[in-house]
Amino acid sequence: MTPANLPASPSLRLTSIDALRGLVILFMLLDHVRETFFLHRQVLDPMDIASTEPTLFFSRTLAHLCAPVFIFLTGLSAFLYGEKQGGKAAVGAFLFKRGLFLIVLELTLVNFAWTFQFPPTVIYLQVIWAIGLSMLALSALVWLPRAGLIALGVLLVAGHNLLDGLHFAAGSAMHVPWAILHDRGWLEVSEHLRLRTSYPLLPWIGVIALGYAAGDWFARGSDAAVRQRRLLNWGLGALLVFVVVRAGNGYGEKSWAVGDSALQTLMSILNITKYPPSLAFLALTLGLGLLLLLAFERRQGSAWLKVLTVYGGAPMFFYLLHLYVLKLLYLAALAIWGRNQGDYFGFDSITGIWLCSLLLAAALYPPVHWFAALKARRRDLTWLRYL
Repeated sequence: MTPANLPASPSLRLTSIDALRGLVILFMLLDHVRETFFLHRQVLDPMDIASTEPTLFFSRTLAHLCAPVFIFLTGLSAFLYGEKQGGKAAVGAFLFKRGLFLIVLELTLVNFAWTFQFPPTVIYLQVIWAIGLSMLALSALVWLPRAGLIALGVLLVAGHNLLDGLHFAAGSAMHVPWAILHDRGWLEVSEHLRLRTSYPLLPWIGVIALGYAAGDWFARGSDAAVRQRRLLNWGLGALLVFVVVRAGNGYGEKSWAVGDSALQTLMSILNITKYPPSLAFLALTLGLGLLLLLAFERRQGSAWLKVLTVYGGAPMFFYLLHLYVLKLLYLAALAIWGRNQGDYFGFDSITGIWLCSLLLAAALYPPVHWFAALKARRRDLTWLRYL
């Protein structure tokens, strides 16, 4: 799930934005601990309700918030950066350079952190790739009028599922671009290298466009009461869209079913598609994200909120740091204790995953706090903007 953190003045970067980003960073950490130390119990998306216990299901479901919130806040932060720097030309140039930087980062340091393989035989094009390409797209879209940007964002978020039945075979001229835009799949680069398009791009462009359009709510001199009312109304409206779409039991999703218990029924309803994110997925996660943004704005000054803003103030640094720490911990555990879960080393239960995540969050706080303070103190170092 990562993490673009665009610079803006303290007066414009409301605490709620960094706090929300920090919260989903911790959800991301939990999910990546799961992917590292629970490989013997991998889950699909949507998940198999019959074989996935509730603790595993809801731990994974929490992570659904990460990518939509990160990418929405990337668009929002881009608007604030443009307001500070003097217009669309400045924000467009920064988005373009930052987007290219993230794409290169995904292909190199991020992929190596997952595989520890060089040269790689597989490159997974995941969330950093999706954020980078979305930023490239937004660098051009910022020139649209706000109404046009909103219309395009809604069209991509709500309409991309109409394209679910469209596929192009390998060898077709459209196979590669369509695999990047909408079809999750494999791209054969050579005999020794394959690419996995884990995050189809099209709906994420819609999310970043809507985030940029929402930046007007946070503009200099904006009315806090009006902003909070809009966050509430749009958040509840998005959740209503989720309810209507799931009640229809069709569009973009497998049908849900009544289970043997109310909990199983709830799990079935919440069992939604992330790759690519369905309308139901984005309506639920963005709706919750807007309501959390509202709640955090109303709670500014809380001690726990200040802790979250530290994680949210240096998201790319945290992202890279936690990936390498997790990989080294896994290799160390494997070397010391050997394999204890078939072909993998891992915990026996989700409780271990949660405890490990809490310990890692505490251990990583000091270096992240140091780096966030460095960014705030050394605004003259332009390269820090990219981390």
